[in-house]
Amino acid sequence: MIEAMIRLVAALVLAVLPLAARAAVEIQEVTSPGGIKAWLVEEPSIPFTAIEIRVRGGAGLDRPGKEGSVNLMTALLGEGAGTRDALAFQEASESLAAHFSFGVTDDVVSVSATMLTRNRPEAAALLREALTAPRFDADAVERVRDQVLSVMAWDAEDPGIIAWETAAAAAFPGHPYGAPDYGTAGSVAALTRDDLVQAHRDALVRSRVYVGAMGDITAAELGLLLDELLGALPAEGPPLPPDVQPALAGGITVVDYPTSQSVAVFGQNGIAFDDPDFFAAYVLNHVLGGGDARSRLWLELRERRGLTYGVDTWLEPLDHANLWLGSVASENGTIAEAIGLIQDEWARLAAEGITDAELSAAKAYLTGEYLLRFDGNAHIASILVEMQLDGLPPSFVDDRNALVEAVTLEDVRRVAAEFLEPAKLSFVVVGQPGELDGDASAEPETVAPEPAATPAP
Repeated sequence: MIEAMIRLVAALVLAVLPLAARAAVEIQEVTSPGGIKAWLVEEPSIPFTAIEIRVRGGAGLDRPGKEGSVNLMTALLGEGAGTRDALAFQEASESLAAHFSFGVTDDVVSVSATMLTRNRPEAAALLREALTAPRFDADAVERVRDQVLSVMAWDAEDPGIIAWETAAAAAFPGHPYGAPDYGTAGSVAALTRDDLVQAHRDALVRSRVYVGAMGDITAAELGLLLDELLGALPAEGPPLPPDVQPALAGGITVVDYPTSQSVAVFGQNGIAFDDPDFFAAYVLNHVLGGGDARSRLWLELRERRGLTYGVDTWLEPLDHANLWLGSVASENGTIAEAIGLIQDEWARLAAEGITDAELSAAKAYLTGEYLLRFDGNAHIASILVEMQLDGLPPSFVDDRNALVEAVTLEDVRRVAAEFLEPAKLSFVVVGQPGELDGDASAEPETVAPEPAATPAP
């Protein structure tokens, strides 16, 4: 019965037409009686609410010697809370047709919740227990610790993960971005319950909370809900990590690994989201390798030469650093050619910029696909909270496409000349590329997870 109810709600959510296609997104700025802020889009036609919570800090708040503590703590939030052990907590959430998920990156702890209107009080009380009174029972800690260690062992044999780990360590020595957000095997094995309690106290604090909500809930109801969910959290936490400039000097690092296909990740310094030139760089990146089958790298490497199944680039503005990243995979015997073509295209764009036809095509794609993102309660709630993290006003939803359209050919060419740095484009290649001689050789080690590309603006 519960599973059928969940499927019904999911079907109803998916059936909702994209909100932006039906009407302007009306974002309400909500402040709870206790002072907690959130953004809300009301949609009372379906008795369902999605809530997205982000707490700034994330794995970057791991204490020295306790690497992986915030990650393990976060994974245990749904494994028993208050008077309920892990099984009782799961049974309670299923009986309410409520769904909670918890995650962590270097920059944030994330909480996603969906709940039916008629069960919202009980579901909210259950989520409050998970956020404010996790149990960290010994059996749950050991079970989840084993899961984390298993994932780490699996990742240690994945060429793509090895590439990102090596690149992160080289770009951010001595900074949390260069260390693993899930820890090392040794650090995770040594974590105690007291370490998890401390990580909970450090990472979940009211002053760094951002909330987006979408669905069948009013501003007044959301305000009361926010205080119930988050009001008991500590007000402040330890300092955030410092800003850092990526140490990317160019060249190629090869990690010898027995596989028939080499994986390459590459990047250079990026651009902050609040930089006036960000949207020009965003358009430039789309032309370069932004996921469209008409991008220059896609056409050159896949369509014309058949060197890869795909190649992508993206802007990665993090809380404390900015990167311009990309990835490609090719046979060991052809990865050198693929890398050479990427280097050539990077230099060509820096010298010549893009064409008017490329600018028009990029604008058409980027403005057209934006409306498709507003395709359900959870997606919209996530967009609302990410906008807040990026420091954007509610009006950005209406203004975003105009910002893309306002980019001129001269803007893109100037940004290409100023920001693209062919000499500092750095590659990490994992595989046995043969004739490709790297600047250094590295042993595969667990350093940091693959960066999760931030949602495109």
